[in-house]
Amino acid sequence: MNALDLSTLHPRLPSPLHEAEDERFTRHGVRLLLKRDDLIHPDLPGNKWRKLAPNLQAATGRPLLTFGGAYSNHLRATAAAGRLLGFGTIGVVRGDELAARPLNPSLSQCAADGMTLHFVDRSTYRAKDDPRVLQSILRAVGRGGVEDVYVVPEGGSNALAAQGCTALGHELREAADVVAIACGTGGTLAGLAAGLGQGQRAIGFPVLKGGFLGDAIRALQREAFGGPAGDWSLDERFHFGGYARTTPELDAFAEDFEARHHLAVERLYVAKALYGLTALAAGGAFPPGTTVVAVITGQSDSSR
Repeated sequence: MNALDLSTLHPRLPSPLHEAEDERFTRHGVRLLLKRDDLIHPDLPGNKWRKLAPNLQAATGRPLLTFGGAYSNHLRATAAAGRLLGFGTIGVVRGDELAARPLNPSLSQCAADGMTLHFVDRSTYRAKDDPRVLQSILRAVGRGGVEDVYVVPEGGSNALAAQGCTALGHELREAADVVAIACGTGGTLAGLAAGLGQGQRAIGFPVLKGGFLGDAIRALQREAFGGPAGDWSLDERFHFGGYARTTPELDAFAEDFEARHHLAVERLYVAKALYGLTALAAGGAFPPGTTVVAVITGQSDSSR
């Protein structure tokens, strides 16, 4: 089967890179740039495009089955890709279906884009990587086996996704000393770090608490690149309570950043990375003369 022609979607690549004058950085001699990956494509913004594109090519038109929570942007982007490119999508959703009815705006959009939604309880969802559990899910959605679909993991993070995200690093070579990004499942950071040049480093700000993400990134890099790749680190202090959590402090920071830079700030991922980066600058983490890039991965109306 022929590969999908993704050029028909007209992605904006490389994504724009803009300077952001911000005295919270300039007072320390630090230059702040914003990498607008959220502008790559209106339906597949940011790291969603970079992670999905190589997987869509590998799927070669087969229905794509993937996983996510009730507010997953990954599910929304996958459903949108199916609508735009004309292939079937199946979303395995964590949680009880009755509790999810009526569907929230995120899942409603998935359904409107033609995605078949299949709800599983949390214990089944945790075991989704077990071949027997996956087979039972496939039977439940009317698929005979894994050969009938192309399976993408939660968040879209697999070896192909990490390889796709190296392009983000390539686009930022010579542009920055430090690149900061919010992290969910780690695939974007794994590829970003691999794509950066000598002397550059990446900082990831996990939006979940638990301290497990470093191992996941190292495993992804082994699978994608054969071993460690690039200079990267994680700062786990700015998750604001964990996945899908915000606080009044974070909301106030995001509103202030929006007013300063005329940029709508997505709260659950982007705001946490920007907050962490601003705190690091205030704490003297970056020597004078450092250029820092913040990757804007999501849109303000995107609940993840």
